[in-house]
Amino acid sequence: MRISHQAAWLWRATNDASYLNFLQTLGANDATDIFSWDNKLAGARVLLARRTLVDNDKRFESFKQQAEDFMCRIIPNSPSSSTSYTQGGLMFKLAESNLQYVTSITFLLSTYAKYMSASKYTFNCGNVRVSSSTLRNLAKQQVDYILGENPLKMSYMVGFGANFPKRIHHRGSSIPSKASHPQAFGCDNGFQSFFYTSNPNPNTLIGAIVGGPNQNDGFPDDRTDYSHSEPATYINAAIVGLLAYLAGSYSS
Repeated sequence: MRISHQAAWLWRATNDASYLNFLQTLGANDATDIFSWDNKLAGARVLLARRTLVDNDKRFESFKQQAEDFMCRIIPNSPSSSTSYTQGGLMFKLAESNLQYVTSITFLLSTYAKYMSASKYTFNCGNVRVSSSTLRNLAKQQVDYILGENPLKMSYMVGFGANFPKRIHHRGSSIPSKASHPQAFGCDNGFQSFFYTSNPNPNTLIGAIVGGPNQNDGFPDDRTDYSHSEPATYINAAIVGLLAYLAGSYSS
């Protein structure tokens, strides 16, 4: 479903109706409660819902309804919520690299909150009233958790705060630089000396966000546990716009 997001952006960039027509053939009636590198239906729907919310173009009402159905599947206490949260408050979707779903979904929450704020709009998830503040507060809660407001007081962004992952699953971070280790070693030589050691990584990959804690808010900080300790662009990329939105919202 990655092509749905591409079609939505191409339509917005070109206003070529063929992209919109194509988009309407892709999972038109499929409900979703996830947004990730390989499932972008929710992103396409949020983007197109803007035309109804901000531009008052009723032709896009169905996308607005689908976007709100997605939000209702994410929000805690919503009757249609299908999203679990850890005891510490973290959105939890899947065991491997869960923070990729947290950052991506939370980015959509903040985007829709911005549209709602611009149009002074609210909607209901059953008997639960949802405002722009509802979405923004949930987004902030998730970011605060990632940056250290959690049971372990662990920032999952490397280099941020006093307590952050020291043994991330990343070759460049776990192998010393040429300046400190000028001797050459082969691809397989780094395992015993660097990969399997319990020592902290010699290179701090500042700003990288790892896969994150498990469903019990636990984090082993183990280099061999890639599902929790590996950073990835699909985790970091989604949080950039989200952090900018929150910084702008709370500074004003």
